[in-house]
Amino acid sequence: MAISRMRRVNEVMRQVISEGITSDLSDPRVDMVTVNSVETAPDLSAAKVFVTVLGDDQAREDALAGLRRAHGVLQSRIARETSMKRTPTLSFKYDESVETGLRIAALLDADAEDDPNLTSGEVADEPGN
Repeated sequence: MAISRMRRVNEVMRQVISEGITSDLSDPRVDMVTVNSVETAPDLSAAKVFVTVLGDDQAREDALAGLRRAHGVLQSRIARETSMKRTPTLSFKYDESVETGLRIAALLDADAEDDPNLTSGEVADEPGN
């Protein structure tokens, strides 16, 4: 499939799964789940669903277990609401990119606090200048 088509498929999948989690699932373990992205295989056989969970490591594991248990409900919703020739098998993965971004931002903030030129809006001199 073309790249633009796969992007559209991934976005539709993300929307349908997000709506399914909020409206079709009553499991309290998945209340604080956000679907960040979906990567669907070009042959539509499988889709990795990347999620974030508000809470600690135990809440993350519980939410992933709840999503795995409810994958059939979500796959049924995808089949009902999309016109794809196949309904991908869903696998749920924790998306660490948000945590990575927060760590990078914290490091940049700490670096800016250590260098007064950076906090005043000036660019620090590069070594060798």
